[in-house]
Amino acid sequence: MTRIIKGVFDFQKSVHGTQEQLFKKLGSGQKPQALFITCSDSRISPDMLTQTGPGELFIMRNAGNIVTPATCTHPSAEAATMEYAIKQLKVRDLILCGHAKCGAVHGLLQMDALSHLPEVQKWLTYSKPILADLKRDTAGMTPDEVLAVAIERNVIQQLEHAKSYPFVREAIAAGSLRLHGWVYHFETGTVMAYDQGKSRFVSLNEATKPKFAASKEEIEAYLKTHQSGLDLTI
Repeated sequence: MTRIIKGVFDFQKSVHGTQEQLFKKLGSGQKPQALFITCSDSRISPDMLTQTGPGELFIMRNAGNIVTPATCTHPSAEAATMEYAIKQLKVRDLILCGHAKCGAVHGLLQMDALSHLPEVQKWLTYSKPILADLKRDTAGMTPDEVLAVAIERNVIQQLEHAKSYPFVREAIAAGSLRLHGWVYHFETGTVMAYDQGKSRFVSLNEATKPKFAASKEEIEAYLKTHQSGLDLTI
């Protein structure tokens, strides 16, 4: 704890004090570029990875970078965060970023070993759909290779959960929101991105970029003539 408190003092002296105008500007509101959903894993720093500063990312973190689906019957922090980011802050990109050697996904593959973590077991049920064909599709692979495949499939599954919300589908249909699936390999710094056209993960610089969002005027025109809840995918 001493290290953390010292860090606060260092920030106040060496960072905040030298960027007074930036922090005053932040006091008037926020306009982040993207919603960044990732794992709680301490080895991931979204701001460091993307080289962004305060006010540029709206960040949501939880174990396993999971998005609860719209069928979830209890109040969901994930749903509330997405709704606020998309409908109120008007973010134009949603990045769902998994990572290599994810403990949550590893736990999903060995649920019986999590008997001492019942809340984690319950939470990971939102990733269980990826197990359906995993054993068949990874036959002959090493445990590390199976984990890598599961991590990628979990990212895709959570994007599908995100698209189960009407406000997400409507924003996609309006051209005001793009979805991105990433896997970050922290040991090498590599980021792999899901390329829907190729149906696989490729290096970030090779991935086909989603269509650019529509203009504000096009979005407003669309929303005037379309009802919410459209069953559309990207």
